[in-house]
Amino acid sequence: MPKKTDKNTMTKHTTVPSVSVNYARTGRSKSSNELGMRPMQESAYEKRGEQYLLIKSPPASGKSRALMFIALDKLENQGLDKAIILVPEKSIGSSFNNEPLSQFGFWADWEVVPKWNLCNAPGEDGGKVNSVQSFLDSDDRILVCTHATFRFAVDRFGVGAFDHCLIAVDEFHHVSANPDNKLGAQLGELIARDKAHIVAMTGSYFRGDAEAVLAPEDENKFETVTYTYYEQLNGYEYLKTLDIGYYFYSGSYADEILNVLDANEKTIIHIPNVNSRESTKDKIKEMEDIIGSLGDWQGVDPDTGFHLVKLSNGKIIKIADLVDDDAKRDKVSVALKVPELKNNRDYVDIIIALGMAKEGFDWVWCEHALTVGYRSSLTEIIQIIGRTTRDVEGKTHARFTNLIAEPEASQDTVTDAVNDTLKAISASLLMEQVLAPKFNFTPKNRENQPVEGYDYGEEGYKPDANNVGVNESTGQIQIEIKGLVEPKSVEAQRICEDDLNELVAAFVQDKPSLERGLFDDEVVPEELTQVKMGKIIKDKHPDLDEEDIEAIRQRAIAALNITQQAKKVINEGNDSVIGGSTAFVDGVRKFAMDVRDLDIDLIDSINPFSEAYAILAKSMNEESLKQVSAVISAKKVSLSEDEARELVKRALKFKTERGRLPELTAADPWEKRMAEGIAFLSRKVSEESNG
Repeated sequence: MPKKTDKNTMTKHTTVPSVSVNYARTGRSKSSNELGMRPMQESAYEKRGEQYLLIKSPPASGKSRALMFIALDKLENQGLDKAIILVPEKSIGSSFNNEPLSQFGFWADWEVVPKWNLCNAPGEDGGKVNSVQSFLDSDDRILVCTHATFRFAVDRFGVGAFDHCLIAVDEFHHVSANPDNKLGAQLGELIARDKAHIVAMTGSYFRGDAEAVLAPEDENKFETVTYTYYEQLNGYEYLKTLDIGYYFYSGSYADEILNVLDANEKTIIHIPNVNSRESTKDKIKEMEDIIGSLGDWQGVDPDTGFHLVKLSNGKIIKIADLVDDDAKRDKVSVALKVPELKNNRDYVDIIIALGMAKEGFDWVWCEHALTVGYRSSLTEIIQIIGRTTRDVEGKTHARFTNLIAEPEASQDTVTDAVNDTLKAISASLLMEQVLAPKFNFTPKNRENQPVEGYDYGEEGYKPDANNVGVNESTGQIQIEIKGLVEPKSVEAQRICEDDLNELVAAFVQDKPSLERGLFDDEVVPEELTQVKMGKIIKDKHPDLDEEDIEAIRQRAIAALNITQQAKKVINEGNDSVIGGSTAFVDGVRKFAMDVRDLDIDLIDSINPFSEAYAILAKSMNEESLKQVSAVISAKKVSLSEDEARELVKRALKFKTERGRLPELTAADPWEKRMAEGIAFLSRKVSEESNG
């Protein structure tokens, strides 16, 4: 039983948001066409004829139903025999229960014979392989099973048993191109055989996160449908703002949790893994300390197993404990699956979890995801944030807060602590990019005309100005940039259209770039924006020529830096952009208006991490910040041969434009750095020629 405590006064939360996004609540993402399809589902259905289809779309955007529409068409009109739906865990199988689609305008209903939803069947995954064979031999056409059951089935029957079948993989980020990932290898075999159709779906798909999901040659065969977080959330009816932030603490997190936890908000608290720095190694005591810090324990609800806790104002709240792994947790888990969880806002107030209540957990009322300790996977962070972004009447605000232990001078693991801090910043930067509107970058020319469907503000389109247009229906922002290189190849155009966030993910996770951008006072921004980003793109897309790589690089760094500059304007409290659904767009417009020419050289000259440092300086103890800086500054930064070669390429471009090579004595730090690259390679050549 949690002990009583005198710490039962509520404190206003003090999270410093690293990003706060406002949405217009257009209702568009929840509106349906004559077939009963929401916008994302309609976009996916338009590509239903593709043999290999990848759907990248946020939680709650309707991926499950989109698959139903596509699968029914493939079975009825495209000559496929069977549709097999794979989910990562049994609980997610309910997403593919029967749906009366014809009631909403579609030409058929989604119906799964009960015995063919193997997620509901008793027994272990490996024991259900015979059921898969029975299904293949039957006249029925739709099967739902776990990823594991399908792996076992392919092991026994081979990929040929699934010819002329649709294999639909939900939560596709569980797949990996790593040879040790069996499902990834099996999908590779299915693609090589080329007789099945594959639809892959995920709300968190980052090739920069740990390992590639597919081998590049396989991935290139997929047609992609991308529906952004901004499109989804901007089209909601009720949810208006989403905050993403991190909060640094010292000592025990239970002692400071009230600084960020508001018991009046519906909250999921994810306590740290027992192996993490933040863990006390006693998960039960941590859970009890959280309850004790909130108020006085009143007992347990006999029906649900929820803890009853009395706050200082006399209100009694209900807390679900998913930490204790004894029989009591099973009772709580069952209580969290009843319809009341969705239909009754007051059914439960706070959920405390360890390794649960993330992917596939649907609590529409959740307003705050409070996560203690750094999560190494961007995918996991996105899944956690996705618990808060359900749209329901009465919920206008949602937030994600990551509590991170500050490095302490006495810690033996100070390097690990610094690494966790850097990873948290990296994840925050990426989430800002994920949540921002999609950018459509256009070269600035005198002949440019306004693009149809875009609003250019009160004064309209100006041929001689820096124009920023907004498409209200899609949420896209069109920005004209002088000196922008156009992508030539189809692949480069596709990357510019669909994959900029994956490149930003790789860049912000590049530890040397992040360290130097945050803590090296002498860093030259172009070394990060041109050399580092250029190398990342070249490594990921070695078959592209230099011009295409440069076109992609410019757009990736423009997306990151313009997002950061818009955030800077908002965080500085400019009255014209604070509040309302247009804050981000107003921030972009103000940045564009405040410069004479919005050109790529200007964008390249901005340190992408400077605003992240400003946020860090506000949220971290000054001594801890100095310690982090000292650990990073102690590292020797040496120029690599690859970086020197990239600097020489930039120097040759400089010579073409200026008629001379960069000089070591130049006042401009970027010119000086290019000259250092030339000198480095000259020394290298000289040393090699002298033996």
